[in-house]
Amino acid sequence: MTAATPQDVVHIKVSLHGVTPPVWRRLLVPARTTLAQLHSAIQVAFGWENYHLHGFTVHGEEYGPQDPDGEMDVRSEGIALAKLGLKAKTKIRYEYDFGDCWVHDITVEKILVSEVPLEAPVCLGGKRACPPEDCGGGPGYEDMLEALDDPTHPRHEEFFEWLGGGWDPEEFDLENVNARLTARFTPAKPRVVRTAKLRTS
Repeated sequence: MTAATPQDVVHIKVSLHGVTPPVWRRLLVPARTTLAQLHSAIQVAFGWENYHLHGFTVHGEEYGPQDPDGEMDVRSEGIALAKLGLKAKTKIRYEYDFGDCWVHDITVEKILVSEVPLEAPVCLGGKRACPPEDCGGGPGYEDMLEALDDPTHPRHEEFFEWLGGGWDPEEFDLENVNARLTARFTPAKPRVVRTAKLRTS
């Protein structure tokens, strides 16, 4: 198997670890994408709010945002995917929110050669809504789903009010996800200001 080059596209599946029912997204990501940008793409694709710290583990090496205090012994996440020796079946661990410990299992499914450069990550599909921020990780999320599903549950009203009453655990809007990915990763075109000349004759 050949490792990804900067011109390639990495076809990945990202799944929340240990969550039932499963929550996952399938993405196409340019191999020139950095781990920092992959973090951003996962946040958008799942619907996380980027409130918390995160980190990656690739081939046993830990990567994360640069720590100005030097307390975290991690490599810079400014490295591109193409520099990580990714091949089909490579596994990557992505953890978001070290308190709730949302572990995402990333599997490289394919390395694709693209004749036309992919400008931004693309979501191909997914299942179910992202769990709400700060709901207590996997166990808290499952307890919340159980309470929401049972109007007689002692915490049903508490969770219903906390979520504003309109949260649907089965909702996944592919079109909206891709619109947000495009907006996040496509550079804004400079605004052209046209001026008119005054005719003197």
